[in-house]
Amino acid sequence: MLIVEDFDSLLFSIAKACTSPFAVFIQIQGCFICLFLALGWALASYVRNREVRRLKDNMKAGNFFGFLCQDISELEHSMQIKLPRVSVVMPLKGFGEHNLQNWRSQITSLYGGPLEFLFVVESTEDPAYRAVSRLISEFKDNVDAKIIVAGLSTTCSQKIHNQLAGVEKMHRDSKYVLFLDDDVRLHPGTVGALTAEMIKTPEIFIQTGYPLDLPSGSLGSYCIYEYHMPCSMGFATGGRTFFLWGGCMMMHADDFRNDLYGVVSGLRDGGYSDDMTLAAIAGANKRLITSPPVAVFPHPLASDLTFSRYWNYLRKQTFVLESYMTRVNWFMNRALFTVHCYLSWGFVAPFFMATVHIAAALRSSAYPYEETVSSTGLKLVGCLAVSVLIELLSMWNLTKVELQLCNMLSPEEPPVSLDSYNWILIFIALLVDNFLYPLSAFKSHFSQCINWSGVRYYLKDGKIDKIERSNQSGPLATKTYSDLGGKHLFGKKGVPPKLSFLSSLARNIAQWHQPKKFDS
Repeated sequence: MLIVEDFDSLLFSIAKACTSPFAVFIQIQGCFICLFLALGWALASYVRNREVRRLKDNMKAGNFFGFLCQDISELEHSMQIKLPRVSVVMPLKGFGEHNLQNWRSQITSLYGGPLEFLFVVESTEDPAYRAVSRLISEFKDNVDAKIIVAGLSTTCSQKIHNQLAGVEKMHRDSKYVLFLDDDVRLHPGTVGALTAEMIKTPEIFIQTGYPLDLPSGSLGSYCIYEYHMPCSMGFATGGRTFFLWGGCMMMHADDFRNDLYGVVSGLRDGGYSDDMTLAAIAGANKRLITSPPVAVFPHPLASDLTFSRYWNYLRKQTFVLESYMTRVNWFMNRALFTVHCYLSWGFVAPFFMATVHIAAALRSSAYPYEETVSSTGLKLVGCLAVSVLIELLSMWNLTKVELQLCNMLSPEEPPVSLDSYNWILIFIALLVDNFLYPLSAFKSHFSQCINWSGVRYYLKDGKIDKIERSNQSGPLATKTYSDLGGKHLFGKKGVPPKLSFLSSLARNIAQWHQPKKFDS
C-alpha cells in the first residue's frame, strides 16, 4: 500500500510539473504543430481536388480521355507526331512483389511521341535483370526498351551510377529524360502530362512528383505513410516547389549532355542522394522546380514490411541530410535537421504530458479530500485531443482526394479505397515515427555511414568517400532486402502477368507512331 501511495505521490508531482509555464508552452506548441499540419494538408487537398474537378468537368463536356490530356484535340495525329522524344531511365536493384506491375505501368504509357525505356541494373545476377528480360520479351518489338548493365559504382551511390549509365545510352535525339524508381506506378498519361508542362514552360529545370503510400497493414508501413504525408505538402503546390523526389524527375536531356551546372559531375563525384544533389544545384543556380497536380502516384508498400525495415528506411531518409555540395547546402541541411528534430519531439512531448494528466485524474479518485489534480492539465488534454482530431481529419481528407485523383488518372486499374486504412495504427504511427526521427537523425550524424540495399556508404565532407560491399552473392544473399518493396536483392521470383487493355492500346500507339520500325 505504501508503494502505491509513493507512486501516486510521484505521479501527482509530475502532473503538477506538467502545469508549469514551460510545460504549458510545450503542450500548446504541440497543439499548434497539429493545427499547422492540418492546415498544410487542407491546402494540399485543395490543389489536388481542383484537378479532380477538372477531370470531372472534362467528362461532362464529353472528353473521356481527360486523364490523358486536357484538350481532346491534342490526341489528333497531327499533334502527336510533333511530340518530342523522351528517354525513361529506371535504375533497378532487386525484385519485389509490386515491381512487375510498376514496370508495366511505366512501359505501357500512352504517350504518343517517341519513347524509349532504359532499365539499368548493376549486373546480370540481379533478379531484376531476369524479370525485366521476361517483360521486355513479352512486348518484343512493340516497345522500345532495353536493359543496360552498369557495373558497380566506385565514386557515387549505385542508384546514381545506374542513372548516369542510362543517360549515356539514351537516344541522341531525346529532348527530355525521365528518371523513375522501380516503386513508381505511373498513370497512362503521366509522361504526356510532364512533357506538356516542359514544352509549355521551357525554363523548368526539373519536374517532379510524389507517392501516395498504400500501407500493407503493418505498423512499419503506416510509419512510412505517416513520414511521407507531411512531405507531400511541398509537392501539392500545383506548380513551383523547392522540394524534389528522386522517384520521378523529368529534366532536359541536353543538361546532362552538356553537364550544365555540373549536374553530371556533381552526381558522379561523391553523390549519395540524386534528389538532394539536384535540388542543391537548382537552388544554387536559381532554376525552377515544379510539381504538376497530376504527379501523384500510388505507392503500394510490401505486405511483409517489418518494423526493422522501416527503421532502415528512416535511417536512409535522415542520412541524406548529411550529404551536401556547398557550404550553403550544408547550412540548409543543418537547419532542416534541427527544425525537423525539434518539431518531431515537440509533437510527441505533449502526448506524454497528456498521459500523465489523465493518469493523475484517474488516481485522484482515491484521494477525495485532497486537491491532487489541476484543472489546467485536463483542459490542455482536451485542447490536444481536439487538435489531433482536426489533424487526422485533414490527413484523411487529403488521402481521400489523392486516392480519388489516382483512380481517375488510372481508370483501368482496380480502384483503391480509403477503407483499407487503419486510423488507429496511423495515430500510433504519428507518435512512433516522430519519436524515432530525431534518434535516427542523430545516429546518421554521428555514424556518417549507411547500409543501403547491402552496400555500406561512408561520407566525408558531404560526399561518398568509401564504399563497402558484402562478398555474398547469389543464393547466399537472399536475406538482404531493399526497404519498401520487400525485394530480394538476389534470388528468383516473378513472371509477368497477362496483357491488359491499356497495354494493348500502348502497343497500338507505338506501332502507329513508328511505322518504319514495325514495317521492317
